[in-house]
Parts: sequence; structure tokens; C-alpha cells
Amino acid sequence: MTDTAAHALVAQLEELGVEYVFGTCGHTNIAVLDALADSSIRFVIARHEQAAAHAADGYARAGGKPGVLLVHVGPGLTNAATGVMTAALDSVPLVVVSGDIPSYYRGRHPHQEINLHADGDQASVFRPFVKRAWNVHRAQDLGRAVERAFWTARSGRPGATLVNVPMDVFSRPAAPYPPISHAAPPGLPEASAELIAATLAAAERPLVYIGGGLREEADALIALAEHLDLPIAHSLMAKGTVPDAHPLVLGMTGFWGLELTNAYAREADVVLALATRFAETDASSWDPRFTWDFSGASTLIQIDIDPAELGRNYPVAIGAVADVGLAVKALADAAKAHPGADRPELREKIRQARRGLFAASRERGRSEDFPLRPERILADLREAIPADAVLVTDVGWNKNGVAQCYELPPQGRFITPGGASTMGFGPAAAVGVQLARPERTVVALIGDGGMSAQLPAVPLAVEQGAPVIFVVMNNRSHGTISDLQAAHFGRSHGCDFTDPAGRPYSPDFAALAVACGADGHTVTTPAGFGAALRAAVANRRPAVIDVPMVNEPVPTPGHWNIKDIYQGMFSG
Repeated sequence: MTDTAAHALVAQLEELGVEYVFGTCGHTNIAVLDALADSSIRFVIARHEQAAAHAADGYARAGGKPGVLLVHVGPGLTNAATGVMTAALDSVPLVVVSGDIPSYYRGRHPHQEINLHADGDQASVFRPFVKRAWNVHRAQDLGRAVERAFWTARSGRPGATLVNVPMDVFSRPAAPYPPISHAAPPGLPEASAELIAATLAAAERPLVYIGGGLREEADALIALAEHLDLPIAHSLMAKGTVPDAHPLVLGMTGFWGLELTNAYAREADVVLALATRFAETDASSWDPRFTWDFSGASTLIQIDIDPAELGRNYPVAIGAVADVGLAVKALADAAKAHPGADRPELREKIRQARRGLFAASRERGRSEDFPLRPERILADLREAIPADAVLVTDVGWNKNGVAQCYELPPQGRFITPGGASTMGFGPAAAVGVQLARPERTVVALIGDGGMSAQLPAVPLAVEQGAPVIFVVMNNRSHGTISDLQAAHFGRSHGCDFTDPAGRPYSPDFAALAVACGADGHTVTTPAGFGAALRAAVANRRPAVIDVPMVNEPVPTPGHWNIKDIYQGMFSG
């Protein structure tokens, strides 16, 4: 059969420029897999749907195209939920196509349908985090639903969408769906740009604060900042948007932010917030004592593609719904009508604070202690990998510590899970990043907990020929939570990995790599990590480097309300 809805779907995906479909097989989606067999689209088979979802997410973040995920009914869809939610909360475009029970068995509770107290509606599992879910009832409606799913995933605030298809619909006759042209994103009106530029030019302590929604517009932002001498702070997700070494970059705000950054943010008289939702950890739990304080004379200007974010956490004096890239270009042009500014004292404070941060980290990174200190791992990493390498992190020290004290080279890229902070994101996401950027070195910087959560990523990398370097920062613990519990309760229980005798335990991750067909390196000396890294970079093969690491907390100059909760003291 060559005229089924499954074949029409694959033809439509080709027309939309899809290169990869990530997923797993099941009896509800094999008609699509059969159609993909004759397509230029490559199906990336994973051993678990969460791994497939994270890989599609990584591909979308690095490649700039929507990731496409194909899953099976019931457990296939629910296994993928965590990965899809991770992408959705970070505004990553993802299109999920799920097979479902035969349409004519609805209500009879057939095999693998999600049901118990009500008839199955598996799309409802995704509704809290996808932008839109379509239930396709007729083969002739599939193309329209897919077209809308791609348009919705990419437009406005990007995110995840779901197209849920009964398996019999895939095998019914259907004609290819014609391609649809799409509208341009909204820009910033000229009058608004002039008003904002004038407000920034007149400010005494202005600040530009950028979030994860600003990814590819750094040149215009830098031009605006340099003309008006505007310091730049960023969220966790936005690290690297403007190079860490730029003299106007204050760094990250919030719980892991520098004291200078948080103090300047708190005392700024005009804040231009671009594509940010003022997430809790970036805003020190919205406590005005620590990072942001808009209760007085401070003026907040907020630009976001999502109108729901304007004023969500702080009162907005000037708000605009616009594509942030177009908005920044308009602001840079409007700022030219105002005289340039010069704040040499502020630049010197920034230089000293940032230099002190990175120098102190490098100094700690000279330690010959073994197991290694985390900053020794970062120092060796920066020395051994190419400047344009992509760092994909998981959660814990590898995310928070890197965001805080790793000086990312200007050509480098930092990819991390922000909104959901999902443990297990890093390994499989790095494979998707490598498929999107085959010419670059990709390093998955992960803890032993995150590696254990997504072991399928290693065979996935081998099967795809993706030379990802998995660096396992192995402290035999869920270290961040272990530290948190010990600090507030005086002991750690249920956070550390031990054998029956109570001794620290870890799988042999290097042996696992070899068993999967990858290279495996077990680090046994302080100098061994750098040597293993250099070998992995040179070999261009999937490799796992197991690095014993001590458990050190990341410094937290900001605040997180959980501390108040543990101590029984509530600030508001």
C-alpha cells in the first residue's frame, strides 16, 4: 500500500524538512515505521521512550528545528512524558506522534489502553505541558493536525505538541497534505522601541537581563549594550548567549549567582528583561532581599513572545509581546539616536568579580587530591576539549557548578535542563545534539545518578555512530540532595549509593561502555582524567569516562525558599 495515511505522514514530514524521527516501536506505530523505511528520514530507535524524547530535545536545541518523536500507545506515551515535559518547560519545539488503540475499540479497554476509572484518553496525560494536543479521528484529518502541530510548536513561545492517532487510521487511505506557508513572528513597534531605548539611556543603574528564549541574537544585544554601556545578567538557561568573557557580563543571577550580580540586580533602577520567566532559582525565590526588588522606584521593562509571562512574577512598567530577536534589533537601532554611555567603574567591578570567580575556580582546579575535586574536572575539561565543543549537562554540580564558574569559550555552547531540571536529561540529549552538530565535539557532563537514570544513551550513541563523550562525575551519591539533607538535618539518608555492608558503591560505567561497543576509561589518578579526555576527543568514538569525584556543594550566594521550609521559618 502506498496511499495510506502513514505514507502521507512520512511524505509530509519530508516536505517539512525533517531529518530524524526519534522513538521506539510498538504495534500501534509500525505502519509509520514501514513508511519510514523507504524515506530519506532516519529513524533513531531508542531502548526507552524517555531517552528518545531527550535525544529529540537535544537535537532541537542544537539544530534549530523541531524534534520529532514517535511513540507507542499507553506505556510508550507515559514513558516519554518526562522527556517531553522537559522540552516543553524549556520552550523547545517538539512534535510527538503517538499511536493509540484502534478507534473502533474505544471504551472496551483494549490492550495497553490507559484506563481504569474512565475510558482511555491518553492525550490527556500530556495536556498540562503541551501547547496543544490533537486527537485524530479520520485519516483525511491527519495531515492538517500534523501541519498545525509543527506550526504551533515553532510559533510564539516554542514548545511541545502532540498528535494522537488510532493505529487503524495510519492504515487507512489518505492523500498527501499540501505544504502551508506560515506568517512572520511579531516585531517590536517603532514607538515602543524608541520609548524603551530612551528609558535605558536615561537610567543611572540600568541592567539587561536575558533568559533562555534569547539564543541566536547576541550580536544585536551586544551592540545595544556596548552603545549604552549596559551591564548584562543572565538566567541559568542563557549562559553563553553573550560570551562569558565580555566585559559587560555580570553573570548568572539567583541562587547560584555572584554577590555582585545579585546586588546590582536588586539595586538597578531600570531592568530590561528579555525572554525570561524569572524562574524561582534565578530570582532567589522572588525574595526581594536577595536578587530582584521592584517594590520601590525600579522600573521593569519586559519583552516576551508569551503574553502570559508579562508581569507574572513582578510588576511591569513597560511590556511588549514580540519576537525577542526582532525586538533586540529594533532596540539597537533606536538606541543610536541617544548618546553613548560610559561606566568605567562598573566595568572594573565586573572585571574584578568575574576574574576573581574564574581565577579562584582555576586555583581550586589545580588540586592533586583524589578523588578529584569538581573544579579540577572542569579545569581539565576546558583545557582538553575544543573551544567550540558543546557541553550538555544533567543536574547537580555538573549543571549548577558549570553555570556558575566554568568560563565558557565564545565559540562554545552550554545546554542544560532548566524548567524541569530532569535528572537523566544529559546522556540522551547529548546524542541528539551530536546528530544535529556532527562536526563538533559533544560532551555529556553528568553525575553517576544521571548516568544510571539513562543507561540506554550509551548503546544509542553506538548505534547512531555519535561520538559523544560521557563524563561521569562519580561521587556515588545524589550529591546535591545529599549535601542539602546533611546541611539541614545533620545526616544524609536515602541519597547515597552503598552496598549491603554500607560501603560506597557504583556500577563500573567504563565496563558498561565497553560492553555496549563504546570506549571506556576508568580514571585512577589526578592526571588520568585529562589523558582520557584527550584520547576520547582524538578517537571520535562514543566514550564513557568514569571520574571519581568528592562531594562538594556549589556555593549559593543567593537564596532558595526551601531553606526556610526546612528551618520552619517562612519569609513570605
